[in-house]
Amino acid sequence: MGAFVGSLRPEHPQPRALAGLVTELGLSSEDSLEDIEVTGITLTTKDVRPGDIFVGMPGAKVHGARFVSAAVEAGAIAIVTDSEGAEIAQGCGIPVVVVPQVRQSLGHIASWIYRTQEVDATVFGVTGTNGKTSVVYILSALLSQLGLKSGLSSTAERRIGDVAMVSGLTTPESTEVHALLARMLESSVRAVCLEVSAQAMSRHRVDGIHFDVVGFTNLSHDHLDDYASFEDYFAAKAELFSSDVASRGVITVDDEWGVRLAEETHIPVTTVATIPGSVGWATAQWKMTVTAQSQRATSFVLTGPDSRELTASVPLLGSFMASNAALAIVMLVESGFDLEHIAHALGSAGVIDVVVPGRTEIVSGDSGPVFYLDYGHTPDAFSSLLTAVREVTPGKVVFLFGADGDRDTTKRHAMGKIAAEGADVVVITDYHPRTEDPAAIRAALLEGAAAARSSATVIEEGDVRTAIARAIAQAGAGDAIVYAGPGHETEREVSGGTIPFNFREEITAALSEAGYTPQGETS
Repeated sequence: MGAFVGSLRPEHPQPRALAGLVTELGLSSEDSLEDIEVTGITLTTKDVRPGDIFVGMPGAKVHGARFVSAAVEAGAIAIVTDSEGAEIAQGCGIPVVVVPQVRQSLGHIASWIYRTQEVDATVFGVTGTNGKTSVVYILSALLSQLGLKSGLSSTAERRIGDVAMVSGLTTPESTEVHALLARMLESSVRAVCLEVSAQAMSRHRVDGIHFDVVGFTNLSHDHLDDYASFEDYFAAKAELFSSDVASRGVITVDDEWGVRLAEETHIPVTTVATIPGSVGWATAQWKMTVTAQSQRATSFVLTGPDSRELTASVPLLGSFMASNAALAIVMLVESGFDLEHIAHALGSAGVIDVVVPGRTEIVSGDSGPVFYLDYGHTPDAFSSLLTAVREVTPGKVVFLFGADGDRDTTKRHAMGKIAAEGADVVVITDYHPRTEDPAAIRAALLEGAAAARSSATVIEEGDVRTAIARAIAQAGAGDAIVYAGPGHETEREVSGGTIPFNFREEITAALSEAGYTPQGETS
């Protein structure tokens, strides 16, 4: 697990009677609830604030109710738990509220506490294997250019206007989601952009939220440690497109999963294709075509029904980033924005003014190789990333990466193989080994690289700092280095714990050591 990340909550919470919560939601308690007011709710004792309900949920190793004493000391005024937790919490000194299934009830309880049942803002949700974070940031950037204040929640951070904090989970627990939503509404945001993972749907993290428009990027190999099959993984994503969760959908139909989702969903959907000749290209209502690519920008044309057309550019590498931008634009159109209004907001140059932390982020300066830092950690992301870099790089491509420990092991072979097929030099290092043997993880990646039977030079270097230096040593002017995996992260998970490790800072230090001037510095 990573270091604890606190939650963004309303600065001025409005107390609600605990008795009202129990009555209105049909919960049960044998304790007196008279004159007890609640202002918040949390699952962790580290985040308990006076006036909070503490949630005691069954865990993989221990029941959360066992931590009720620490919660009481921190100011918790009640505990919500199941019947097992109620026995554990007996005599804890605060009222015990019992629900049959804690996780399934949390979203609705949090929504009641934070008054987020009715949201006076447009709520966007984005799901898919790759591209979710980028779409959320592009949506937020477009809204800003349209003159609207927005809030976002992504793998990288939670943001409300200029207030931001680092994220813990891709989609936070429902208690945090509703607290964040309440804080956003308190801050008078006009739109909310949420990244929604498959786990978020399976684990009820967005329960109690109704989305105005939801978007789908793609589906590829990931999280098969959590889901028994692609069918199960797809089913979890598809839940976001049900009528009790969302009003409208926009679906990218570049793969068969998108086409299938568009055919099977029961809400009104609009389709967008971004790869000419792809499975959904012929029938898509919107089509995106890339017109120009460079190391620092991708330009495209988006054409829709009634010959509507928008020419735009996103300051990010790769056609997949143009695909993400196209999905974001169509989602805005489906929410009620006029395409011409969006075009006007982008100005004569048509530039979407967006920065996506750790997504094809250039950390090098004007001299030497171009060094990209990216969050891509799936075979499909590797393939798209290497293709994009190859298209704009006159020299060789150096690819640096590792793999997660205690996560989906079945994708490691493909990751190594795709890396060796797409790069001239492959440097395999450690990432987050967690409780696994780092050498064993590297061995699986090396096996995949060997299976490629390519001419790529393959280097194994377990020490991350040394691996970064060795990758830089393999490149020069006209070349590109891609570090896939870390993205925006500032720590590594090793031997079951965490150690500080700011990947961006380590790269810039290594570039300086090699005699190059990193991004943002002057020689």
